[in-house]
Amino acid sequence: MTLETLPSLRDVIRTHDLAADKRFGQHFLTDPNILARIAAAPGNLAGRTVIEIGPGPGGLTRALLDAGAERLIAVEIDPRCVAVIGELSDAVPGKIELVEADALTLDIQQLGTAPRQIVANLPYNVATPLLIDWLKAIAEDATAIEGMTLMFQREVADRLVAKPGTKSYGRLSVMTQWLTRPQKLFDLPGGAFTPPPKVVSSVVRLAPSDAAPGLKAFTAMERVVAAAFGQRRKMLRQSLKALGCPPESILDPAGIDGARRAETLDIAEFVRLAEAWRRVS
Repeated sequence: MTLETLPSLRDVIRTHDLAADKRFGQHFLTDPNILARIAAAPGNLAGRTVIEIGPGPGGLTRALLDAGAERLIAVEIDPRCVAVIGELSDAVPGKIELVEADALTLDIQQLGTAPRQIVANLPYNVATPLLIDWLKAIAEDATAIEGMTLMFQREVADRLVAKPGTKSYGRLSVMTQWLTRPQKLFDLPGGAFTPPPKVVSSVVRLAPSDAAPGLKAFTAMERVVAAAFGQRRKMLRQSLKALGCPPESILDPAGIDGARRAETLDIAEFVRLAEAWRRVS
């Protein structure tokens, strides 16, 4: 059997009785045109380690192989889908490495070798914690991940690209834009999936920044941003008390007015706050 002679995705879903499992946040994308569009978004895949999280029936996996992926690591937790990807792997010897595991337990830097491209229709229930893990890896090593093409719920995607002063701007916006250049590519209606989710999905491309600030800087930024947005409606002189030090001890060195609210600060101002907190903590 070859890639060209494999059964259709709908036949695979029926044969393996792949009713979507809510525990895994599964919604299978089967439209070949949309799958090809997602697979093309990262650009040239030759020579890259392509990592796919939750391949399900293998629709995006096939599209990535068609797009030129030579080394693909598929991380799958559902035993039913593991069997499907195993059959797909047999059709393209040497191209797919199947990892049966919970992606949240894996260190992305231990999967294959750089340059790495992560391309995935992420399960909704683990999308945000997975992204935070990958941002942490980028903070430690700017070369850990070359790029990410990921699908999120549209409201999450909107947060990734939100600007200061907007309703969607928050913790995820700051952490993502500090370490990557996110770009929202296109939306997908629920009807593009089996079964259809009740929300619209969006594909986002994230290109890591050139510099890695380090894990200590990442931890500081995460703490400061969490405190600032923890009481979103309050002024910074109040919300930053959660950091356990006088807010003025970090606001003044950072040159930021304590009467402002978190949603008005840009990324550079949050960086100054985090650096000031590191000095006093």
